[in-house]
Amino acid sequence: MQRKSRKDMQGGSSYAATIGFFDGVHQGHRFLIDGLCRIARERGMRSMVITFARHPRQVLQTDWQPQLLSTLDEKRELLRQTGVDCVEVLQFDVAMSELSAHDFMQQVLKERLGVELLLTGYDNRFGHNRAEGFDDYVNYGRELGIEVMAGEPLAVKDTNVSSSRIRKLLQEGDVADAALCLGYPYPLSGCVVHGEQIGRQLGFPTANLALDDACKLIPERGVYAVSVSIEGDSTVYGGMMNIGRRPTFEGHHTTLEVHLLQYSGDLYGKRLTVRFIARLREERPFPDRDALIAQMNEDKQQALQILNKQ
Repeated sequence: MQRKSRKDMQGGSSYAATIGFFDGVHQGHRFLIDGLCRIARERGMRSMVITFARHPRQVLQTDWQPQLLSTLDEKRELLRQTGVDCVEVLQFDVAMSELSAHDFMQQVLKERLGVELLLTGYDNRFGHNRAEGFDDYVNYGRELGIEVMAGEPLAVKDTNVSSSRIRKLLQEGDVADAALCLGYPYPLSGCVVHGEQIGRQLGFPTANLALDDACKLIPERGVYAVSVSIEGDSTVYGGMMNIGRRPTFEGHHTTLEVHLLQYSGDLYGKRLTVRFIARLREERPFPDRDALIAQMNEDKQQALQILNKQ
């Protein structure tokens, strides 16, 4: 039985679409999608963002571990907030990876999804081995009845916004500039698990976070001012987060520990979302507990000053 296209299912609606992995749905992505929505309105079309459930490289290199800016659920929600009419999530597999750009445009974009206008990101390529480029897409589009247009990049601080640029900023601990490029503070979410309770002994009880998704990028080790949301609680709490190996106590594995500044209660088993506001300092060892406690009190005052300005 022939599969109906999305155009058939929507009663003849034609789609203006853009395609990409859209990791983080950052400012550059939203700039592209805003342009797509504007073009769709002007043409009397519906707007569609086409993305993938998994990073294509995960399918092609099964031992590759991505460092993602957003989980699939986070990406869906961020895309929904753009106001686009439709988000289509493709299940990228080996068979799809072997399609040439022409065949992908014909079989997936045209026949399955009813795309009649394609707005490509300034640096986006698709098709087998990403071997073809924008001029090829334009030529194939003429043959297939798909108008192909090129989107423009968005620059922040004189540099084009991209997912790779944001990853580099986070890996350097520059969460403030990462937030400028993302359009929101970078989040990590997970459940609170039992730790060694060292923070409690120091007068700074911490919640140890086990991430929802092991593929999410963890920022550079250090101490950060953060905001924290607790699932089921409408209050947003200020906090300090330490990412590191606790060198003062000769730790050997990286932990994610957050201290909520104005909260008292049991957090074990609860799901938290931590959003990074600013980096306070690097991770370093201290000669004794008293020196560490003194520094943590300084960190707390600095975090409060930063968070009170938000």
